[in-house]
Amino acid sequence: MPIVGYLILTDPPHLAVTTCADCAAYYFDRRDACASCFGTAFETKAVPSTGTLETFTVVEVAAPGVPVPYIAGVVDCGGISVRANVVNIEPTVAAVRLGMPLRLTTFPIGEDDEGTMAIGFGFEPIPGGKDN
Repeated sequence: MPIVGYLILTDPPHLAVTTCADCAAYYFDRRDACASCFGTAFETKAVPSTGTLETFTVVEVAAPGVPVPYIAGVVDCGGISVRANVVNIEPTVAAVRLGMPLRLTTFPIGEDDEGTMAIGFGFEPIPGGKDN
């Protein structure tokens, strides 16, 4: 079960955005009206599964039970900004670079009492990837 509705668990997994047919504003959730132009016609489109890191922070303090440190970032995926954790990398400023190429990855988060696994997503470095 995806942790958010815009994580599509096909092969390969991808994210999907709701795009306003009138002004092209995008949203990572369902909309009845566009917040930019008040349009009511929408399309769904796939978000590219690779991108570059636009900005990030190393989170050192979090809610109880949330392991720290971790990297919270914004990834530019073909002009669509995605807020996500950067995973599978040492969570230090020295290990992470602005502009580094990343790809979408999924991972299990936990299981409920009925055995349904929650699946989350993040972005990981592309091995051998060059900065843009």
